Amino acid sequence: MASSQRVEILANCGIEKIPKEYIRPKQELKSIGDIFVEEQSNDGPQVPIIDLEAINSDDEEARKKCHEEVKKAAMEWGVMHLINHGVAEEVINRVKIAGQEFFNLPMEEKEKYANDQEAGNLQGYGSKLANNASGQLEWEDYFFHCVFPEEKRDLSIWPKNPDNYIAATSEYAKQLRTLTTKILSILSTGLGLEQGRLEKEVGGMEDLILQMKINYYPKCPQPELALGVEAHTDVSALTFILHNMVPGLQLFYEGKWVTAKCVPNSIIMHIGDTIEILSNGKYKSILHRGLVNREKVRISWAVFCEPPKEKIILKPLPETVSEAAPPRFPERTFAQHIAEKLFRKGGEEDGDEKQTK
Repeated sequence: MASSQRVEILANCGIEKIPKEYIRPKQELKSIGDIFVEEQSNDGPQVPIIDLEAINSDDEEARKKCHEEVKKAAMEWGVMHLINHGVAEEVINRVKIAGQEFFNLPMEEKEKYANDQEAGNLQGYGSKLANNASGQLEWEDYFFHCVFPEEKRDLSIWPKNPDNYIAATSEYAKQLRTLTTKILSILSTGLGLEQGRLEKEVGGMEDLILQMKINYYPKCPQPELALGVEAHTDVSALTFILHNMVPGLQLFYEGKWVTAKCVPNSIIMHIGDTIEILSNGKYKSILHRGLVNREKVRISWAVFCEPPKEKIILKPLPETVSEAAPPRFPERTFAQHIAEKLFRKGGEEDGDEKQTK
């Protein structure tokens, strides 16, 4: 991809109006407001904050309460702020600094890691190519790579600069993988299954893949016309998100867009389509999007926990199906699910259907 298509270059060249490819459809523009004003508002429903301190507590009552809160948030929202999550604050700070330093590098240095989307290679540094009939683009650049299991990583495309990038990101991925097991265990027992069932169904320690996407949203001269990332649901089992405390995430909840607060020392967790399918819709994969602003660069670190593409058939687990709750999703592989979502894209109304990450 030519670097002239990088959003960062566009944002830094002094334009006052954004190119038409970045302007959202009219029906969507009505719902795009000032993200800073919306983040300060306490009106209406708020994304739940779940304290995981008692997740493994010896106090049975405290542990049960913690597990119930996770389950309730997964069923009602499909997204939550996790606090006291067990991932070391020092590790989180290191991974954030390393990512910010990569995006602060000169463009020619970043371009050394450019991906080749047209050849199907998404790993590396990139910007979205228009992939629907409208030619719509998003106001973001990104860096995408597999971070776990270690043997499935391709370190040749990981940034060598800053020099602590690999160590910081690897340690974060390891700690996040431990948290993933704990969350999947809670969600399993919440469905009346044995603790390890969902973990096994999504690939287990060997085959569940953690893919990190660092999203870089430059300042936008017309934020009321653009989106950093369009409305979608994640195809993953779970998604974990860090950010640089600049608001932008919105969730489509009860027919309205709700802005996620910036909660210090938290990790945002989404239930993805994979868990929604396995649970036959008992856990929700919520539609969400990213807004941009004209004052501050926003960076987020999303880690998608994904099952293997072909090995596992995704379908509602037998225990979640009954006469009263027939299967809501067809049987398909993870690869087929992604392809189906891509195929459906383009002709959808905002908020109507689920799209890809």
